[in-house]
Amino acid sequence: MSITMYGIKNCDTIKKARTWLEGHGVDYDFHDYKAAGIDRKSLESWVKEFGWETVLNRAGTTFKKLPDADKQDLDADKAIALMLAQPSMIKRPMLDLGSRRVVGFKPEAYEAAFPG
Repeated sequence: MSITMYGIKNCDTIKKARTWLEGHGVDYDFHDYKAAGIDRKSLESWVKEFGWETVLNRAGTTFKKLPDADKQDLDADKAIALMLAQPSMIKRPMLDLGSRRVVGFKPEAYEAAFPG
């Protein structure tokens, strides 16, 4: 199984998730979407799977610094455009297991994704 973690390398939550994966012997590729960007197709599929409300990180400073006009009347299309323009607004990490994805990092969710 090919596993890819999407995120930003200096994010504290990414560091926790990477430590968990490495501590459990899980091999993965890391895609830094701040350095390498994110393609529209992947982002749209994440939004379709989880909803834009889950994929858009409204708690982060990048979103909080947006002008109020950009934060108003949000819908999937507007959220996708914001995240494509500033990938820091994508919830982290996004762990792609091939057949499914895990959004964010909670040890119990990772334990369920990698039993045994």
